[in-house]
Amino acid sequence: MDVHGFKNFQEVGQSVLKFLHARYGFDLWMITRVEDKDWIVLQSEDYAYDVKPGHVFCWEDSFCSHMVKGKAPCIAPRSEEIPLYANAPIAQQVPIKAYIGQPLYHEDGSIFGTICAVDPQPQPKSLLDEALLIEQMAALLSYILQAELRASAQLRQVERLQVEALTDHLTSLVNRRGWDHVIDAEEARCKLYGHPIAVIIIDLNDLKILNDREGHAAGDQLIRSTANILKHIIPTEYLVARLGGDEFGVLCTETHHDEAEQLVQTIFSTLEHEKISAAVGLAMRDPSKGLSEATIQADLNMYRNKRQRSQQSRFNPEPN
Repeated sequence: MDVHGFKNFQEVGQSVLKFLHARYGFDLWMITRVEDKDWIVLQSEDYAYDVKPGHVFCWEDSFCSHMVKGKAPCIAPRSEEIPLYANAPIAQQVPIKAYIGQPLYHEDGSIFGTICAVDPQPQPKSLLDEALLIEQMAALLSYILQAELRASAQLRQVERLQVEALTDHLTSLVNRRGWDHVIDAEEARCKLYGHPIAVIIIDLNDLKILNDREGHAAGDQLIRSTANILKHIIPTEYLVARLGGDEFGVLCTETHHDEAEQLVQTIFSTLEHEKISAAVGLAMRDPSKGLSEATIQADLNMYRNKRQRSQQSRFNPEPN
């Protein structure tokens, strides 16, 4: 198979899946990403299982989780003869009688995901003789993936420099237009590579009251102070933006949920220390829904947090 002339990892991956299906059959071939407990389908060549890119399964339920750990073979022409495969939860959910899998690696040697195949019928044992070719296909994909992830990281830096021109005059943060531009670019990357991304929305609680009581100059100072705090505590690889009025957004690229939760707590505690009242909402990108939906969900979670904090202050008023 000649991979010259392909533009990117996605095109090479699609060609590899088609080649392997033509050579070995199997009703489902996939390229996947592993993120915490999630097993994310990035590409698929499917003829029986109705598995599409963006579908998410439980990593621990899969055959691949055992294969990657070295506890079960990479090729199982009769997977029911392998106890770990026969008892895997996924085998109870869909008919699987044969399996092929190989890990895909990051540049540092950690697991990115897998290339794998399953079929509802047992396959001939001669399939075991094809191990070297399948390993070479996985090595090829890993090599191309690693090169493209390096290039993607460099492109992200260039994009951030470009959107810095799209700034809010009051805070010098990226404005809503720049935020939307980055959201679109990161969503395209997520579809290719399955990166985990968190969205955090922050809304000041008392801006209107401050504007009415002390004037808009005081309100502007509150917005500037909040922006400066966020610039100081948010990691430089994340994007901080003023989305409009008293609302800010933080886009946490390649970030897991526990890391994002810790950052939310840091935001809360720092703002409270500076006597700034704010509501904060967090949402992770769901591969089946996308980053725009995560932004909407983070906004909803922020308003939920605002209502909760309002109720708490109503039932627990500040002492005189």
